[in-house]
Amino acid sequence: MVIGIFGESCVGKSALAERLKTRLNAEIYTGRDFLRLAKSEAEATRIFQEKLRAAVDGAHVIYVTAQQEHLSLLPEGAVRVLVTAGLETIKARFALRMGGVLPAPVAGMLERNHGMFDSEPHHVRITSGDTDLDAACQQVLRLIPG
Repeated sequence: MVIGIFGESCVGKSALAERLKTRLNAEIYTGRDFLRLAKSEAEATRIFQEKLRAAVDGAHVIYVTAQQEHLSLLPEGAVRVLVTAGLETIKARFALRMGGVLPAPVAGMLERNHGMFDSEPHHVRITSGDTDLDAACQQVLRLIPG
């Protein structure tokens, strides 16, 4: 099964993916990790898409992305999980990644991008901070056949 986990930066996508990985014995690809599959981007993309198509009915693969254009890599049949968080939560988490200070241009970028995934098709929406990680995993696991 392919599980696509997507959303803005610092919403908890990786934490959810890691928890699901242990429960499903899944392989995780994050962002542009798939580019390591080949020397050229076009070839790596082709190989990754084939791997994802094969995994729809096979081994578990989790693809985590914060880039909307990469959602097109998810094959039909993938479970699509949108992870969100409030803007203040995102800003606080991003500031931690930046040593405790969130520069104004970065804050502006986060404000402009907030909600950018809200209209993307998804099977389940997890709101970080409102949903316990184990409960979020259960929501996703219920969508996986078998």
